[in-house]
Amino acid sequence: MSKGRSTGEDLAGRAFVVIVLGTNDVASAVVHRLFSAGYAVALAEGPAPAVTRRGMAFADAVFDGEAELAGLRARRVESVAEVKALLSSRAAIPVLVGWSPRDLAGALRPDVLVDARMRKRAQPETLRGLASLTIGLGPGFVAGEQVDLAVETAWGEDLGRVIARGATRPLEGEPREIAGHARDRYVYAPLAGVFETARRIGELVEAGEPLARIGEAVLRAPLSGAVRGLTRSGVPVSAGTKVIEIDPRGAAGQVYGIGERPARIAEGVLAAIREWVEVKGRGHST
Repeated sequence: MSKGRSTGEDLAGRAFVVIVLGTNDVASAVVHRLFSAGYAVALAEGPAPAVTRRGMAFADAVFDGEAELAGLRARRVESVAEVKALLSSRAAIPVLVGWSPRDLAGALRPDVLVDARMRKRAQPETLRGLASLTIGLGPGFVAGEQVDLAVETAWGEDLGRVIARGATRPLEGEPREIAGHARDRYVYAPLAGVFETARRIGELVEAGEPLARIGEAVLRAPLSGAVRGLTRSGVPVSAGTKVIEIDPRGAAGQVYGIGERPARIAEGVLAAIREWVEVKGRGHST
């Protein structure tokens, strides 16, 4: 493989354009890794994402206009011209808000489209044909059906594995334990409504301490520790949405930066793209 093709360029030396759907911790890690490898990368998100791990994601760019993650900045943009300018200058990662995958494909003509929205219980939409290569992350994707390739996102030996044919693992029961706590680290919206909070990511809290409310329902810390996940105040949520996460390790826990699981998934996406480029190269050489 040539140096150019290993650092985000196609066979003609043009920068590959990759659009990643989502601004959660997984999508953000993918974008961070691809940008660092030289790819021209943009994020796409809805107008009010209910992302909780905002210290480990670019989600706040949707609300504040900019966000920083592990030394890189993302910036909300309003036009295709702004996207193209940032892709060229690499001053920040552009974030488009409210665009459908089909509209993104038509306006930006990406080489690669990655669905990293991690919508665990929703049926993935079909993306094949919207870009030369489409990649799905999370449960429910079938490589060769909705997407060309999939990447395994469940904890285990297969985490980050590229799937060329077949399905990713189905949604599993319990989250991975941290300091002996699994699902009890989380608070889920007891009803639909607007999530309201004055608390911040990284704050140390005590079990039972009120952290937020949805209407008249008060949401309390399920255990003592650091606030690792907290949906942005003012975001409408559905009943059952994950809105709060506590890291029981407290100040010793991780609430900022790129986590192990997102990093391994991001490496899988990078490997999938590089292999695809290599296959294209072999095709051109015959």
